[in-house]
Amino acid sequence: QVQLVESGGGSVQDGGSLRLSCAASGVTISSMYMGWFRQAPGKEREGVAAIRGRTTFIANSLTGRFTISQDNAKNTVYLQMNRLNAEDTAMYYCAADDGGRWHGPLSKETYTYWGQGTQVTVSS
Repeated sequence: QVQLVESGGGSVQDGGSLRLSCAASGVTISSMYMGWFRQAPGKEREGVAAIRGRTTFIANSLTGRFTISQDNAKNTVYLQMNRLNAEDTAMYYCAADDGGRWHGPLSKETYTYWGQGTQVTVSS
């Protein structure tokens, strides 16, 4: 049984930082694509970052502020978010790809398994 459990969300002020964690079980993250997505109220779920091994992908609009990494020993993926602003307010989800379909590393259609999400709220 695959489980993805996100943590690390919360409320921060404009310009602050947060690090999200996604602890995986039932899958080995080193051998698959792992992604972070976010969804703000009334908006589509969008890809934020993805990683497989040493290859990382960051959404163009977030390059320079967000980074993704993983600790294979802990089977955990991280999303470091810096210089946060109000537009980053959303529910953030971790996702895992089982290799069944491919629409690109930042496409939600690629991913099969999803966590329950962690809320990030940025206030000015």
